[in-house]
Amino acid sequence: MSTHAKRERLLLADLLETEGPDAPTLCEGWNTRDLAAHVVVRERRPDAAGGILIKQLASRLDRVMAEFTEKPYEELIQLIRTGPPRFSPFSLKQIDEASNAIEFYVHTEDVRRAQPDWVPRELDSVFQDALWSRLERGARLMGRGAPTGLVLRRPDGQTAVAHRGTPVVTVTGEPSELVMFAHGRQNAADVELEGDKDAIAKLHEAKQLGI
Repeated sequence: MSTHAKRERLLLADLLETEGPDAPTLCEGWNTRDLAAHVVVRERRPDAAGGILIKQLASRLDRVMAEFTEKPYEELIQLIRTGPPRFSPFSLKQIDEASNAIEFYVHTEDVRRAQPDWVPRELDSVFQDALWSRLERGARLMGRGAPTGLVLRRPDGQTAVAHRGTPVVTVTGEPSELVMFAHGRQNAADVELEGDKDAIAKLHEAKQLGI
């Protein structure tokens, strides 16, 4: 049975192929080639991927990323499409789903929403609930660098506290849009913000959201 992560993986690979290696993305400083290299390195080079979170490994990550961006673009797309090697933890279905459903959704939207003619895509309620479940568990991690108190709220009233503090800004939207906001794509997320005007402005400009 297909998983959300597998579906989003294939959507991302197809989109990267369609847009080509030089299309813009929402990831600052990255085009589609850079994004494709990032996805491959994250899954296939755990010795370097730790640099995403650990500053001491950042220089190694930069070197490995540079190596992978030099690979043929078609090869990067095929590596994404076929998935991680057997020795990778991501090859386990449960870990793949838990770690990659949001990862691939966000990166697919990074490509889609950077295009001038993009339109929202409709997501089924099962996937929205799955995104919300993962967002609830990871909200504190995503929001740890927020400059204000931050509450994420679904239209049905369910909430998750992403950061404690005052003043508090409440961000309301579908789980898919809250995921984009919490991962630092504030200006590309279709959400409503309530709270102190200055706090909202700070939150919109914050660079510390996400991992």
